[in-house]
Amino acid sequence: MLKGKKILVGVTGSIAAYKAAFLVRLLIKEEAEVKVILTDAAKDFITPLTLATLSKNPVFSVFTDGDQGEWNNHVDLGLWADAMLVAPASANTIGKMANGLCDNLLLATYLSARCPVFFAPAMDLDMYQHPSVLSNIKRLKEFGNHLIEARHGELASGLIGTGRMAEPEDLVEALRNGFATTDLPLSGKNVMITAGPTYEAIDPVRFIGNYSSGKMGYALAEKAANAGASVTLISGPTHLSISHPRINTVSVKSGKEMFDACNEVYANTDINIFAAAVADYSPTEAADQKIKKQDSRMALELAKTIDIAKTLGAKKSNQQFNVGFALETNNEVENAKKKIDSKNFDLIVLNSLQDKGAGFGHDTNKISIIDKANNIEHFELKTKTEVAKDIIDAIIAKV
Repeated sequence: MLKGKKILVGVTGSIAAYKAAFLVRLLIKEEAEVKVILTDAAKDFITPLTLATLSKNPVFSVFTDGDQGEWNNHVDLGLWADAMLVAPASANTIGKMANGLCDNLLLATYLSARCPVFFAPAMDLDMYQHPSVLSNIKRLKEFGNHLIEARHGELASGLIGTGRMAEPEDLVEALRNGFATTDLPLSGKNVMITAGPTYEAIDPVRFIGNYSSGKMGYALAEKAANAGASVTLISGPTHLSISHPRINTVSVKSGKEMFDACNEVYANTDINIFAAAVADYSPTEAADQKIKKQDSRMALELAKTIDIAKTLGAKKSNQQFNVGFALETNNEVENAKKKIDSKNFDLIVLNSLQDKGAGFGHDTNKISIIDKANNIEHFELKTKTEVAKDIIDAIIAKV
């Protein structure tokens, strides 16, 4: 999809600038034509020679070169590109882009560009959440620019939070999506995906929950959207965020709230992926005030929560395709197969807590996919992004 496309990459002053080398290399592998603009601050993190070698084009950073008055024409650069990607986009550059400031070649080119512009923020977590930065990001989006959300993880400061630039593979996929056409395999499909845990309130400050991070559901949402689907992502509490023109995120807390949100859209869906780890039980009553410590023991009465997949599966039409998940610790395959029938699934994804690196809290997972005919395909341990692609590919093969 990127073959022959002219991609202008803008690199600003951030430690994440080193990833620009990997980004450019991936774009060249996609047979795109790449030109790079560096700010002066970016040169402290990566050299023009590195990016010129990888892009097979001179790197631009100043308006004029040499003693003969050669001019790097920002207007020509802006008109040349089919897409412009600023990655990493520092808080400084985002602020200038949002307010029309123009004190370097990158900014002048941005203001001259007629092509779609993508920007991938990279900064420390407190900077990323500062009201001024959020306001500038919002303004850029209102201008029609495409935000590629920062990711959650360990930052250069040593802190852990949201602010990491999206990985080069994610940036390339965002560009692919920008050039997407109606030929994508899930174009015209409405997909509902549940993700994350649910929190069942005991009192205003305590709850019953689980260790689900939501990473699998969010990765599935992104892969489905990149395949052309219109996605409704219904997410329990999680630190994750996602930004995609074809993803609508609905945030919920309890299992009841998740069921209500699912039930509202279910009749209009084509594909449903139940990836959330919904709590099996909920307190029969939640206290209005914080429960004080009194005795050495406390009894808590629990009731079963709504089985969302089973309830909605009971009214599934012949045109709908439902996918479930099974997290098992013993008799994994047999238990997973039973859920296909009891919950009216077309496919079930089995992952086992017995496998190191799989399950809750990990960036990796190891799955098996079982269909209604009891055909089973086993996969090796992979990143959850790669696992999501395997699942979406399996769905595409069936629908």
